[in-house]
Amino acid sequence: MYWPEFLTVVVVHFLAVASPGPDFAVILRQSLCASSRSGVWTAVGIGSGILVHVTYSLLGLGILIAQSTTAFTVLKVLGAAYLLWVGWQCLKAKPSDEESADGLSQDRDVNAATAWKAWRLGFLTNVLNAKATLFFVSLFSVVISPATPVWIQGFYGAWMTVMTGLWFTGLALFLSRGQVRAFFRRISHWIERVTGVALIALAGKLATASQG
Repeated sequence: MYWPEFLTVVVVHFLAVASPGPDFAVILRQSLCASSRSGVWTAVGIGSGILVHVTYSLLGLGILIAQSTTAFTVLKVLGAAYLLWVGWQCLKAKPSDEESADGLSQDRDVNAATAWKAWRLGFLTNVLNAKATLFFVSLFSVVISPATPVWIQGFYGAWMTVMTGLWFTGLALFLSRGQVRAFFRRISHWIERVTGVALIALAGKLATASQG
């Protein structure tokens, strides 16, 4: 009896995940300009962030955050500040002096983010996105019936967590393929800079997001 509701959750979630946003921007940067390992760990971090959204939505805390002007504003400011910082780091990217066999500079490979840093980047980018908070609050209060058992809602949440991680992992693996990276190897620093501009623009959009 919950199949129609589940299918609605699947479609709505997929459309949200597939749409361009901060998560996509950091995956693009990590996969093309760092390494496949960094891209995958960033994807895992994004999936972990979804689990946080699902948890507070199940506990009813999401509604409190969305309805509290102070809490929502704090989340917006933190999220926008973090995106601005990441964007600024990307803007400072410089062209490499030497290219390695796989199309990226030796220095950039050596300095590629550790698993922890890559995971943290994906996690914080997702968790501090106030728009994601509004999305999950709407999902759990409008799309998912309050009469749906908590364990089934938990299954929906687990599904979204896993699917988000898999989606961005697949995207990271595709973008970090040798042929793709080789194609972009001479403009990798420009990719980082463009990503930085996009993240700063997204930070501005997030900072002006409304609760309505």
